[in-house]
Order: sequence, then structure tokens, then C-alpha cells
Amino acid sequence: MLNPLTILLVTVLSGAMAMAVLGSLWRAAIPGVGYWIAANALGIVALLAFALQGHASRWLSFVAANALLALALLLVLEGCLRFLGRRERPWVAYAGLVAVLLGVCYWTFVKPDFNARVTLVSAYHAILYAALAVLVWRGRPSHRPAYNYYFLATAAALLCVGHSSRGIMYGFGRLMQTSLLQVSPSNIAFLALGILAPPLLAIGVVMLAHDRLAERFERLANVDDLTGAVSRRAFLERGGVLLNASLRSGLPVAIAIVDIDSFKSVNDTYGHAAGDQVLAHFAAFVARELRAGDVFGRLGGEEFGVLCPVTTAADAVMLLERLRGGLTASTPVELPRGLRYTFSVGVDQWRRGESLEQLMARADRALYAAKAAGRDRVVAA
Repeated sequence: MLNPLTILLVTVLSGAMAMAVLGSLWRAAIPGVGYWIAANALGIVALLAFALQGHASRWLSFVAANALLALALLLVLEGCLRFLGRRERPWVAYAGLVAVLLGVCYWTFVKPDFNARVTLVSAYHAILYAALAVLVWRGRPSHRPAYNYYFLATAAALLCVGHSSRGIMYGFGRLMQTSLLQVSPSNIAFLALGILAPPLLAIGVVMLAHDRLAERFERLANVDDLTGAVSRRAFLERGGVLLNASLRSGLPVAIAIVDIDSFKSVNDTYGHAAGDQVLAHFAAFVARELRAGDVFGRLGGEEFGVLCPVTTAADAVMLLERLRGGLTASTPVELPRGLRYTFSVGVDQWRRGESLEQLMARADRALYAAKAAGRDRVVAA
């Protein structure tokens, strides 16, 4: 039969490996990772303190060990709160930790009762695991793959069931023992279940952290950092999707190629920093004014594109004229004093059987016609 001490030491090793993996993510500054690393460190110390039962004081091997292990799980919960962007602290859980500490002290020194200690600690852990499962399940973002969140929520739910069963068995006296390291089938079974907790939680939080890294990389690839508009590559991808949808539905799709007028003179007169401000201001203005479903992207330099699903060329001209008039009437306080700018637009509508590149080429020719006609205007191909 396995020795409980061996199980504790194996759990310590798994916690150390989890710390190493999480430590590799420290520099990525992902919210919650610091809490998860601290949780694994406290868990290791707690397990080592448990292993010293019979060789160290009960303050260390009973009271401190239980308190640190409970605090470790609480830090996992805190880390998930930060990861999901929530700032509140689980003060009720901290109050529960104090109650657990007092109960462990009472049933260790005042009225020694191993079963009562196990019941109390198991109930607290079960509640924290339940809270973790609900938090992760409800907090999963709709725009990200759900598998990572489901994995951690399911693992927390299973551990909640395990701790609940342990608490019930010991609480109703179905199992009787006097020491955590006592060799018995039931004790070995519950400790073996406990050995799964650190790696399951570590795998779950590492999956969340790596998904956050993947989200950052996707944003770098798909979103222009200066303007917040989608990148040229993402714009072309979404354009292909819209044309395929239009081919199936028969509904129109229009495109507008937009260019800020005399942008070089802005850079020459006010400096490149002011030019960046103009690009950011223009992108923010357009993004506020576009309709839901329209796709706004930066094609390069001061040139942008707008994809308008379920929109004819005439409707797109009206939309862009409204934007042009709105910019002319506004006073961009974010820009250097005296800096005003306009933009020109070429518009066209997709024709069945042509590629997105062909559509963009015709809209681009319309844009050049707008420039040639004096700028600050919208021209349909």
C-alpha cells in the first residue's frame, strides 16, 4: 500500500513543477499569475509542514499547515478574479479562513478531534472549489475558446465533490483515524485524490495564461497598434468572408477606400508626432460613427478601408458623406492648435463573380478621382 508521506512528497514535486511553468509566464505580466505562483509556493510549504507530523510541533504541522494550504487555494481564487478583470477581494472567504484557523486550534489543543478538523477543513476547501468553478464558468469571455475555462471549472467542480465527500465521511463518523499520515485505505484514497489538485489547478491556470498570450498575439496580428483599426491582413480576411456571405444571400456589399488629404504636409508642418495624432483621431472618429457590422481597417500609411455589408454603393456614399461632414463640423481638440484635416473617399459595390482585389481596385480608382477633383469629397466608381 502507498505511504501517505510518499503521496505528500509527490504532491510537493508537482507543485514545484507548476511553479516553474508559471514562473516562465511572470514577465508576460498576465493578471493573476503572481497569485498563482504564490499559491503554489504556499501549498508546497503547507505539504512539507504536514509531512513533519510527529517530528515537529503541532502549531507547525497541524495549525500552520492547514492555514497555509487553505490560503493557497484562496490565492488561486484571487488570481482567477484578477485574470478575469475583477477587482473585488473575497473578504467572506478570508473571514472563513480565520474561522477555519480558530477551529483547527480548538480541535488540536482544547478538544483534540481529528475527524472534526478534517470535516472543517474539507468543507472550507469544498466551498472555495465551488466558488472557483462558478467564477471561471460564468467569467469565460464569449470571444475566446471556451475549452480552457471549461477544463478549470470542471476540475474545480470535481475537487469540490471530492472534498465534500471527505468532509461528509469524517463528519458523520463513517471513517475514524487519528493522524493525517495514518496508513489506511480510506486515507490513502483521499490523499491520492488530493495529489491531483495541484497539477489540475496548475494545468488549468496555465491554459488560461497561454490563451491570454494567444489573444495578445492575435491582436498584434489583426489590430493596428496606433489606430485600433483592424490590420490590412485582417481586413482582407473579413472582406473575403463578407463576399462569400453576399454570394449566398444575394445581399449587396460596398467598400470605401479612404485617404487623409495632404497628410505629408501635416507631417512636414507639425511633425510626425502630430501626424500620428491625426491618424489616431481619425480612426477613433470613424470607429464611433460607423454602424454595427461595418469593418474598418488600416490598409497602410494614411489609407483606410471600410467594408459595409448589406449596403449599396449609394448608401455607402451617404454614410461616408455624413462622416466627412461630421469631421468638417467638429473641432478636434486633441490635435495641435490650428491643425485641421480632411479626407477623400472612393466607393464601389461588389459585383458577383469578382474578387475582393478587383473591388478594391475600382474603389481605389474612384479615390484618385476624388483627389483629382480637389480632395475632401466622396466619389462613387
